[in-house]
Amino acid sequence: MIRHLVLFKLNEGVQRDEPRVVAGARAFEELGALVPELASWEVGWNISDRPIAYDYAINSSVADADALKAYIEHPAHQAGVAQWREFATWVIADYPF
Repeated sequence: MIRHLVLFKLNEGVQRDEPRVVAGARAFEELGALVPELASWEVGWNISDRPIAYDYAINSSVADADALKAYIEHPAHQAGVAQWREFATWVIADYPF
C-alpha cells in the first residue's frame, strides 16, 4: 500500500469561504467516490491556528504505484487540481506502509 498525503496552503488573501475555494473543496470531497483505485480517502479543513499549519489536507491510500499513477491521471483528479492551482500551493508525500 502507498499513503498519499497532500497539504494545501491557501494563497495570501484567499479565504476558505470564497466560492472558488468552496467549489475546489467540494471537488476533492467527491473525488474519493470517483476514482476506483483509491483504497481510502479523507479530506478536511485544518482546525489548528498555528502559524505553520496548512489549510486543507488529503489523506488517502492506493494499492501500488500503478494505482497511484491511475489516480493522478484520472480526469476528476486533474479537474480538481486545476481548480486548486488558482488559489493555493501544496506539498505531497507518497510512502509505502
